[in-house]
Amino acid sequence: MTAQAPASSPAVGYPADIDAQPDALLRQADHPLPAALTEIDLHAHERLILTGMGSSYYSFLPVARALTAAGLPVWRVDSGQLLDTPELITPNTLLWGTSQSGRSGELVALLDRLTGMARPRTVLATTDDPASPLADAADVVVELRSGPEATVSTKSYLNTLAAHRRVLAALHGGADDEEVTDALRGTAERLRTWLADPLLPTALAERALSAARPRFAYVGTGGDASSALTGALITKEASQVAAEGYVGGAFRHGPLELAGPGLTVLLFGSGGDQDAVLPGLARDLAVTGSNVLTVGPRAYPRSEHLPTPVAGGTFERLAFQMAHVQQLTVALARTAGQVPGEFRFGRKITDIL
Repeated sequence: MTAQAPASSPAVGYPADIDAQPDALLRQADHPLPAALTEIDLHAHERLILTGMGSSYYSFLPVARALTAAGLPVWRVDSGQLLDTPELITPNTLLWGTSQSGRSGELVALLDRLTGMARPRTVLATTDDPASPLADAADVVVELRSGPEATVSTKSYLNTLAAHRRVLAALHGGADDEEVTDALRGTAERLRTWLADPLLPTALAERALSAARPRFAYVGTGGDASSALTGALITKEASQVAAEGYVGGAFRHGPLELAGPGLTVLLFGSGGDQDAVLPGLARDLAVTGSNVLTVGPRAYPRSEHLPTPVAGGTFERLAFQMAHVQQLTVALARTAGQVPGEFRFGRKITDIL
């Protein structure tokens, strides 16, 4: 287990948003889904296209996997690529767009093109702002209810995962909304308890940043790849530390040459059969002198462990994975003398192309 030091308090800005995640999740669970959602028939569409940018886009990974497993024609394409190839959207497409602000530049530009005969059959939106351009263009709007954020996505990412889980259950079946929201409330309270004394991984941050060439790689399998991709993104945003996210075996195709002293690798998985690539990767990376950590229910060979609950299902595992990453980004920023979550060049809402 990584040596850790207590977090400082009181929290403000980005750390305060991290602490506020349980309350935001409860707001999502308590807010009813729109009645019009039940009128959407996935099987009546020839394509289901899931789109967004950044963490909003990565959050679709669990949804895409579930719908693909059901034999539905799913396309997960970021809004920038769709803007470049709008022909992917047919008149009988369901376009599901997610954006915390509802104002992402690429998504808004795409929607501006999808008018008249080019408009898809159904536009479904998940956003925090019911008055945003995304919401205005949608047939059905599911509100995130995450509330304002100081900088880096925290509450909005967690609530996006939760809203996607609820919409998936409503459209694809398998659980009624009361069952899903009860589970979300349970996760919120367990996360609240954990965040009350999270213990920053300061020793890990100091060890990683003291290397001659510090570098980070986050690798995830299955739906847990959403944690790897989003985790790398917020590491760059929140701590100004270079990190890249990879899905499964993609890390072996070139990025493996980054291995060796100075490389810190976080592995995200369920500990189940779908993680077949991760145990071997953990062993091989450890041999090179890389610093390897498992973020999940069970540690992979020769890795340190940042544990997530064994019970609680996929959503709870993803929630705790991101909580670990968030604490790591705070520790990295403070170790480097930075303000955690402070934007130097970007801004919260990327509404320009």
